[in-house]
Amino acid sequence: MIAYIHGKLESVTDLVVIIEVNGVGYEIICANPLKFQHKLGEIVKIHTYHHVREDAQILYGFEKIDEKTLFSQILNVSGIGPKGALAIVGNAGVEEFTLAIEEENEKFLTGFPGVGKKTARQMILDLKGKLPFVITQTANDQGQTVSSPTTITKEVTEAIEALKSLGYSDRELKAITPALKQENTKSIDELIRKGLALLMQ
Repeated sequence: MIAYIHGKLESVTDLVVIIEVNGVGYEIICANPLKFQHKLGEIVKIHTYHHVREDAQILYGFEKIDEKTLFSQILNVSGIGPKGALAIVGNAGVEEFTLAIEEENEKFLTGFPGVGKKTARQMILDLKGKLPFVITQTANDQGQTVSSPTTITKEVTEAIEALKSLGYSDRELKAITPALKQENTKSIDELIRKGLALLMQ
């Protein structure tokens, strides 16, 4: 798995960016490639999802790791492929999408290209309670309680992925995510140890 590409941004088109690393140009499909246009000729880091098919190996790229994480989660939904998942990530913020899933907001979900009511319901069924982003409660100007998701740090995300590889379920990991988010450390190893301690309680 290619987790990210770090190199010189050589080219930007409507569909892809090309990054050169040690004389090799990597073509990366992005939802909104033109947002990298201002970094042309500079050294950049793009988080990538390495999609392997029988007939091709494709790199999908994201500016933020949360976007990559959301993309990989959406791919788990029956009936949604990389093209559809990329369109969703490119047209919705991680926070907006997470809140729509948790609140079962079909109207919001059907606003994406190719997503009808059946697919929206499938996304809610497959993703509700499983997205690794924390939703906090805040009060608006009228004093009403509203939900707003807050993303977790890269270190917490990587620690959760490591714990998932050990066989823990999404439900178990979601339960300990708020506690990990409160840890005042950027050490992934420490976060993993803390996570294991919480899971064994």
